[in-house]
Amino acid sequence: MHLPAPLTRRTFVTGSAVSAAVLLGTGSIPAEAISAVGAKPLPDYPFTLGVASGDPLPNSVVLWTRLAPVPLAPDGLGGMPARPVKVRWQVAEDPAFRRVVKSGTVTATPALGHSVHPEVWGLRPGRDYWYRFEAAGEVSPVGHTRTAPAYGSKVAELAFAFASCARWDQGYYTAYRHLAEEDVDVVFHLGDYLYEYGINATGGTRNVPVDATFARETTDLARYRMQYGLYKSDPDLMAAHAAHAFVVTPDDHEVENNWAGETPEESSQSKGELWLPRRTAGFQAYYEHLPFRASALPDGPDMQIYRQLRYGDLVDFNVLDTRQYRDDQAYGDGSDPASPELTPDIYDPTRSMMGLEQERWLQRNWKGSRARWQVLANQAPMLETDLDETDAKTLYMDPWDGYVANRNRLLAGAQANGVDNLVVITGDRHQNYAADLRADYDDPGSPVVASEIVGTSVTSGGNGADMTTGGESLLRANDHLKFFNGQRGYVRARLTRETLTSDFRVIPYVDRPGAPVSTRATYVVENGRPGVQLDTQNAPVGTKFAEIEMPSTTR
Repeated sequence: MHLPAPLTRRTFVTGSAVSAAVLLGTGSIPAEAISAVGAKPLPDYPFTLGVASGDPLPNSVVLWTRLAPVPLAPDGLGGMPARPVKVRWQVAEDPAFRRVVKSGTVTATPALGHSVHPEVWGLRPGRDYWYRFEAAGEVSPVGHTRTAPAYGSKVAELAFAFASCARWDQGYYTAYRHLAEEDVDVVFHLGDYLYEYGINATGGTRNVPVDATFARETTDLARYRMQYGLYKSDPDLMAAHAAHAFVVTPDDHEVENNWAGETPEESSQSKGELWLPRRTAGFQAYYEHLPFRASALPDGPDMQIYRQLRYGDLVDFNVLDTRQYRDDQAYGDGSDPASPELTPDIYDPTRSMMGLEQERWLQRNWKGSRARWQVLANQAPMLETDLDETDAKTLYMDPWDGYVANRNRLLAGAQANGVDNLVVITGDRHQNYAADLRADYDDPGSPVVASEIVGTSVTSGGNGADMTTGGESLLRANDHLKFFNGQRGYVRARLTRETLTSDFRVIPYVDRPGAPVSTRATYVVENGRPGVQLDTQNAPVGTKFAEIEMPSTTR
């Protein structure tokens, strides 16, 4: 798929064409006729953060942009005047906008950082569309999106991708540029879209100087808006959003590292009365900068994030929220010895990673589904990742290993509801994994009931390496972990009625731009056969397979 060159700084003509369109009852305004009459000029070009679309339904998508002539303004206002601004949008069936099918006007207000989220309805299922915005005589770049297939329709195949963990000061967003060039139906971003940490004056790995204001950790709304302004001004990230519809869900760094419900990180700058205002600011800025529907508009510190997207009879995507409703981590935020005697909290059935209401919601979705596949868009690894090669266990407390009872209950519920093809797609770890999910990792004879594909980071962690000492140890300690890779990149997946195939797309470096992309390995999940299988026959040309055999584990 090739997108047209963006249209920028073009002033559209005014006058009789608008009246003619209205009088003729076409229901749309020709591209040549978008008018700037009466619009007050803005300080500079306002579409500096690009455009985006998201949450595709068979008849609808949500569009997004934010007016920000000065996206790094210290007051967080983006260089915009303190007044509402009318923003026009168009959706067309062609990139040249000769066949405009929907158009409208929304108001960008200071209260939401002059961001807009128009929901476009009445579209046709399974179709490509192009869209753009206009404000104060200026025109945005062109974006491309694709609607989902009709509900219940027979769907033979689907392509999607997922990414996570993009820290601006730890590398260039080359992976996003390659992601923009993939031919996929939808992209899932699984958390850590940005990081709340301060940025030193040299701009970290990028060596791009930034204002000293960025050295302060992100804790208030103005600072969160500045951080998004910096991250989203990256041309590679803008290209990925302009190319594909995104479905996004946060992990922790959109607010603060390792936060849990109403509890901040142990070393937080925002404990006590300061925490919920910080969470409120983080959620508001998150909403302001991504293509969320109105149903996700934050209410103070609360935001409706978990949701379901259905792609015909082929797959249901259930998007999880594993931060907002969780109990605080057991034993602190790090890794700790794990056993019923030493860490009883992780086995406590009353503790949850996702909250009991969300658990019930997910089980209801599974019970009522007729789709061939079920995919969970999930933030932190669900598989057990034991850090100890002996008979003892040492587990991280922040991911699902810190909530064993919840994990076992979730997987048992999938089985009880007849879910044979459950695949979990995950971010967070800055590493690539392909793994089997077992019903109970404390039972050596526990069956494989699902599969998990963990995608690496876009930049977090720097250049990375194909194999590390820690990776070799993880493979030895966890026989259900079938693949490890520590490079940067994303995952591209192809789903048919018989297989879900995951290509681990990696780049060799992020400390400078221009890295090539390749497929490190390809893993397949087969219909009716839980667990991951290495695909050596149908992998793309140039695939590099593991140089060490996956060792058996003896404990």
